[in-house]
Amino acid sequence: QVQLVESGGGSVQAGGSLRLSCVAFGSFFGLNAMGWYRQAPTKPRELVANITSGGSTNYADSVKGRFTISRDNAKKTVYLQMNSLKPEDTAVYYCNADLVPIATMRRSEYWGQGTQVTVSS
Repeated sequence: QVQLVESGGGSVQAGGSLRLSCVAFGSFFGLNAMGWYRQAPTKPRELVANITSGGSTNYADSVKGRFTISRDNAKKTVYLQMNSLKPEDTAVYYCNADLVPIATMRRSEYWGQGTQVTVSS
């Protein structure tokens, strides 16, 4: 059984910082791209940032210059450092990973349970 477990969400004031972490547990090969998505009430889920196994990154325009995604392949962990937070960053943040579970040997996409980030003005 593969699971993505997120941590680090919370409530901050505008201008503050938070760091999200997501660890991949279970038996799998090939931890490929990992990323963070978010979903605000009444809005569709959107990509925040992702990172390949080689370290190439991609960011949504709305977070460029404020958020930094990184990963530690040995720890099977992806991070999202969020600085200069704005009220519009308020959302549930979801971790995403592309990997190959040993149980199925088929490349699959997994999601974490989500962690709430609330930014007050």
